[in-house]
Amino acid sequence: MSSKQKKEKKEPSTAPRGMRDIMNEAYYDFQGFFEKAQEVAIYYGFKPIETPILEHEDVFTTTIGEGTDIVDKEMYTLHTKGGDHLALRPEHTAGTMRAYIEHGMQNQPQPVMFYHSGPVFRHDNPQAGRYRQFTQFDIDALGSDKSVIDALVIKATMTILEEAGAENLTVDINSIGDKESRTVYIRELTNYYKKHLSALPAVDRERLKTNPLRILDSKDPKTIEINENAPDAISHLSAPCKKHFKEVLEYLEELGIPYQINKCLVRGLSYYTHTVFEIIQQNATESGGSLTIAGGGRYDYLARQLGAKKEIPAVGASIGVDRVIIQPWFKKLAPRNVKKPKVYFIQLGMEAKLKSLNVIEILRKAKVPIYQSLSKDTLSTQLAIAEKMQIPYTIIFGQKEALENSVIVRDMSTRSQKTVEIKKLSEYLKKL
Repeated sequence: MSSKQKKEKKEPSTAPRGMRDIMNEAYYDFQGFFEKAQEVAIYYGFKPIETPILEHEDVFTTTIGEGTDIVDKEMYTLHTKGGDHLALRPEHTAGTMRAYIEHGMQNQPQPVMFYHSGPVFRHDNPQAGRYRQFTQFDIDALGSDKSVIDALVIKATMTILEEAGAENLTVDINSIGDKESRTVYIRELTNYYKKHLSALPAVDRERLKTNPLRILDSKDPKTIEINENAPDAISHLSAPCKKHFKEVLEYLEELGIPYQINKCLVRGLSYYTHTVFEIIQQNATESGGSLTIAGGGRYDYLARQLGAKKEIPAVGASIGVDRVIIQPWFKKLAPRNVKKPKVYFIQLGMEAKLKSLNVIEILRKAKVPIYQSLSKDTLSTQLAIAEKMQIPYTIIFGQKEALENSVIVRDMSTRSQKTVEIKKLSEYLKKL
């Protein structure tokens, strides 16, 4: 092969960095979790919604906010030939609110409550349990400012995680108040950081110009130390905000949900107001560290940012599904509509192959799932596949059986076998 030919030889394609194929048991893990989460959500009164993976870019830029990592560095955007500026959704909330406004759901009984699952996209640094295409399960309640709805969302999210196997869950919670409270708080917070400007890392000095609240969420050790003495949002809450937050905590206490107030918790998106929370698993790592597996909060001003004529109070939560299903406590929830076949169908000869699909259809209608290798021709090859897959029973359908409308059912563990008429086959297999 010449050097030119070597250069032209194409390397096999791979998935983009931070994205991967989901198949086999991992696929069923996702499906099992979604079914359990959906079941819990329905019991709490949520109903399904699915919004487009692509939205207009300004749905996110005007709501998530400048100064956030998502808008500044992580969004996947594209410009269409028709001149549209679109973005792959980096989260579900803004799209859900956009749908609520677009379809006039303000006229329905409030709150309107949704659950939503599917892929989201962020050009983040890939690491364990974190991908650039990842999966979230969200619940949202739109149209009510009542504190009991905050508690409902937190309780439903906790229940989903507990039903999936999580233990030792606590809620980190804070209130960042309404516009008036936050204006006063941000002014004091900014003055505090200006006194420590020389000690702040460059990224946090930049955040001070655009979104000072994000500094509270910094993971830099120097900033964490500075944040220990930073003013807290709760001290700057108006009387109505304090009342709302106090009621949320009372509901959590009544529900027996352990919580701790975290003054540095602001969440990473600019649209949050009032209650913000994260659900933490304690002692989740080998070193005894904690793991954040869900989070959310209230976003009462999001609707106006999307062009609504009036404010629409709302609250929601999001679960990082990729992170959940890799945990050792995850129950490996079996999907309800997927039955692992216990029967392997083997066919031999052209006459049998011609009739094989009809036999498989009889079994399908009888709800008997099977594995098969219709593309194979020899008995030894098909038996070897069945043994490798550790399938308990095989159906052998040869020329003689095709003429007599029967099959041979073999017990793979004892090697015993019995001839069964096709019309009685499904009944016989169900008894096995």
